[in-house]
Amino acid sequence: MTRTPPQRPANGAKPTPEQLAAAQDTSIEDVAAPGLRVLFCGINPGLWSGATGRHFARPGNRFWPALHRSGFTPRQLRPDEQQELLGLGLGITNVVARTTAKAAELTAEEYLAGGRALEARVRRLRPRALAVLGIGAYRAAFGRPRAAVGPQPEPIGDTEVWLLPNPSGLNAHYTLDGIAAEFRALREHLERTDGRTDGRTGG
Repeated sequence: MTRTPPQRPANGAKPTPEQLAAAQDTSIEDVAAPGLRVLFCGINPGLWSGATGRHFARPGNRFWPALHRSGFTPRQLRPDEQQELLGLGLGITNVVARTTAKAAELTAEEYLAGGRALEARVRRLRPRALAVLGIGAYRAAFGRPRAAVGPQPEPIGDTEVWLLPNPSGLNAHYTLDGIAAEFRALREHLERTDGRTDGRTGG
């Protein structure tokens, strides 16, 4: 069970150590709606996200710059602008809702339960694609130990599933450009297969 979220910092303010500590074991709301082009799925909220109520909020996280560099957004959005994603057909959720300082604090049971809940959420919302941001999290949540970055062979209902790199600044296996390239591969695939346009300007 997750606790009630702590008092949020003032808009744009850095969380205090007390607010970060109070964010442990809380949860934040998804940015989601039915029929999105892509529902991006993080592992679980970190303390900065738990304290602010914003996804990928910790300074140094590369989600927002990768999203822009890959062409999904016309400019680099800030975490406090996350609701603007919905107008671009994009959303954010997590495999596990519980906020922790490190993903290593999550248990195998939490991953499996999170995978079941995520599958139910995807079947209800029916996005064009689900993009899970983290190889280990996807493998643990869906019991697929050999899954690799890229499109996955089994959809969830009508939703394609893609596995993308974890954008955390702690992920030394990928540079920002490398992460953006994998994001871009998903965007270009969607453009080829459904003919829709995204929120880019020019290019």
